[in-house]
Amino acid sequence: MKVKFISLASGSSGNCYYIGTEKYGILIDAGIAVRTIKKSLKEVGVGMETIRAVFVTHDHADHIKAVGGLGEKLHIPVYTTARIHEGINKSYCMTEKLHSSVHYLEKEEPMVLEDFHIESFEVPHDGTDNVGYCIEIDGKVFSFLTDLGEITPTAAKFIRKANYLILEANYDDEMLRMGTYPQYLKERITSRTGHMSNIATAEFLAENITEDLKYIWLCHLSKDNNHPELAYKTVEWKLKSKGILVGKDVQLCALKRSTPSDLYEFD
Repeated sequence: MKVKFISLASGSSGNCYYIGTEKYGILIDAGIAVRTIKKSLKEVGVGMETIRAVFVTHDHADHIKAVGGLGEKLHIPVYTTARIHEGINKSYCMTEKLHSSVHYLEKEEPMVLEDFHIESFEVPHDGTDNVGYCIEIDGKVFSFLTDLGEITPTAAKFIRKANYLILEANYDDEMLRMGTYPQYLKERITSRTGHMSNIATAEFLAENITEDLKYIWLCHLSKDNNHPELAYKTVEWKLKSKGILVGKDVQLCALKRSTPSDLYEFD
């Protein structure tokens, strides 16, 4: 079975990822306009009628802006925890509240949706509630960890399971320290419920990479405190220090903030 993956957007302005087969797929988060999602998917040959569900990681605006339109107007089920659903419907950005499209998940209780085996798990972030997703389809395991302040033992367990890993590298320490953000925001970003830095992500991967990991996509890069090349080079350098060569032992990509990535297809 061929599995397709594309990032439609990955950054503080909006996040949305697609994973699917040749017949149907799901979205992880929907923090960009519905029309943008439709247009970007159409360009890679995916129709909205094939989207079986949206899985939400947390209730921050850059992850949920479009879930009302997708859920209530297009009748696509929206899955997440009860507390995240509560946070979604309280959010200022939700002009279309969720009612008929609400579906609940429990953390670390696997569910099956057609050929997808999906498990949510706790990650440390400052949303109302926060999860990552581990998705297995046809023996291929994708783990999504888009916003987290640190890698806990639970997060590490699901990272190590992955053949295909989407993991946050939000900021460069020096760029953030020297930048114009107010001190309270810098402290929020660097806290244990904030975001992962390039070096923290790089160091974890260098120490914990498995032979089963084929692809790493660095996600949720900051517009003001990071550059794709910097995130890429930081991880590449740390992996190389452990004898792991990017392009040979593992593939690495820093995802674009506001435009789609390439479409990846895996047999």
